[in-house]
Amino acid sequence: MSELDALYAGESRVAIVRADGTWQASPDLSGHVVLAGSFNPLHEGHRQLVQTAGKIARRPTVFEISIENVDKPDLPRDELVRRLQQFAGYADLVVTRARLFSDKAALLPGAWFVIGFDTAVRLLDDRYYADGDAAADLRRLRAMGTKFLVAGRTGPDGVFRGFEDLEVPRDLADIFIPIPESEFRRDVSSTELRERGSR
Repeated sequence: MSELDALYAGESRVAIVRADGTWQASPDLSGHVVLAGSFNPLHEGHRQLVQTAGKIARRPTVFEISIENVDKPDLPRDELVRRLQQFAGYADLVVTRARLFSDKAALLPGAWFVIGFDTAVRLLDDRYYADGDAAADLRRLRAMGTKFLVAGRTGPDGVFRGFEDLEVPRDLADIFIPIPESEFRRDVSSTELRERGSR
């Protein structure tokens, strides 16, 4: 059974496909920065963000896509394969069955994650947690050595918001690393690109 088969059969929860197309089960990504996303499509903003995050954290970088999603149905296999093709010859991509960052951190111990402002808002939102306690989950992540690099993002209202606009409990501020607007700002989204029908 291939790594991709094992993921879709539920016999595996994580594997990595290298830029050369080879697969590896149970990758060790401790010391890496991971950019999780749907990458539909992968665009220049993703490329610049992961490059900037790696520079700030002084860590190698990798992308991650999950078959499972907290807000959407599972990603069909043919659609995942289509998205994987965007990374061929460019970068390594981790494929997981990890809906939440707590799941991703458990599968990728020692990894840090780079997220945008909108994702950071959800990360801090109690509604996304079974026990209704985002802070408790973030404390568990901190105990695992997890950190989040946060990039600003322009919202539907046209206003750019960054880390300073988040409501972060004081005792959890150390789990976040702001990415200054001067280091990264790219007002583009996959949704907009799909709507325009171009990359």
